[in-house]
Amino acid sequence: MISTLGGLLLSGLPRLLDFFQTKADQSHEIALARLQNDMQIQMMQMGYAAQQRVEEIRTDQVAMESEARMTEAALAHDQKVLDRASRWVANYVGTVRPTVTYLFVAEIIGINVAMIVYAWQNPGLIYDFQSLISFTNLLFSDEEMAMLGGILGYWFGSRGWSKK
Repeated sequence: MISTLGGLLLSGLPRLLDFFQTKADQSHEIALARLQNDMQIQMMQMGYAAQQRVEEIRTDQVAMESEARMTEAALAHDQKVLDRASRWVANYVGTVRPTVTYLFVAEIIGINVAMIVYAWQNPGLIYDFQSLISFTNLLFSDEEMAMLGGILGYWFGSRGWSKK
């Protein structure tokens, strides 16, 4: 009976410790939030917040205008060149972006297949989830994933919104 009661009390100990840890974390976060609010109030009283926001808006506006001008200039240049080009050149130019996309996606698929085959042939290489993550991080860099995200975003994301 004593061992059952002791086991019951000890099984609740982790929850009790988690409760106190959560309370400490929450009080720390509240203190940080108060400090941030006090700092923002002081900055707004000095007038910095409004000026900073105006500068951010100006910077964003200039960036959007310059991007729009660059896009228009590139499209106008492409159209001027293609008007004088032969038909096969125009057809070839139209296939460059899809071809690059297909090649890059095929590369990703090929790397995935090669990675699976290599891991299958070397069973001691991956022994837990952390080793799997380490193995995949060797093959897929952040830059490569950003490039893939950009390509897929171009074809399936933002481009649909820009058409009229």
